Amino acid sequence: MDSFSTVIRTASHEQHMDANTSAFMTDLLGGRLGVDAYARYTEQLWFVYEALEAAAGRLASDPVAGPFIRPELMRLSSLERDLAHLRGPGWRASLSALPATRAYTDRVRECAVRWPAGYVAHHYTRYLGDLSGGQVLRDKAERTWGFAKKGDGVRFYVFEQIPNPAAFKREYRELLDGIRADDLEKQRVVAECKRAFALNIAVLQELGEEFPLSA
Repeated sequence: MDSFSTVIRTASHEQHMDANTSAFMTDLLGGRLGVDAYARYTEQLWFVYEALEAAAGRLASDPVAGPFIRPELMRLSSLERDLAHLRGPGWRASLSALPATRAYTDRVRECAVRWPAGYVAHHYTRYLGDLSGGQVLRDKAERTWGFAKKGDGVRFYVFEQIPNPAAFKREYRELLDGIRADDLEKQRVVAECKRAFALNIAVLQELGEEFPLSA
């Protein structure tokens, strides 16, 4: 019988690929979009991580979500440094969430308040995804737009407090395997992971509409 972390990874694999191969992400990784598109994407990430991390302090003592609240994962301050670099010191004034981003953050907040296991689903899809696939985007951003290696503009993707990402991911998956949930609750968590990916894909689709490539 597969471990719970394997079940989650398998169940969301197709959507994971859909997110990575969305038109916007394909164009961004292909170097076909300007730095403004990258900055706009970074802004949307700020809203999502603000929702995730605003709840972290309260959930740290929760028996289900608590073990996943790890200070070395926190991304908000890195995102803010990146946005200051990308948009200038007044970046907050021009910050705006896409409708899809608002729907995404609303769901994260709802889970954080009402359903800690659902919050874990969103925590997993974001943090482990950015710890893994985010490194490809960091490398591409450095080369395409000339950011300093692991410097301002790409700090979001640099997990300085995680020297061994592979070991950290193994540890995180062990936490998932030991999550305090019965089989029915685990099925709900898997469904929420899929929902998290769908919400993320919707954001990428709206970014694609905002930054269409001219034929």
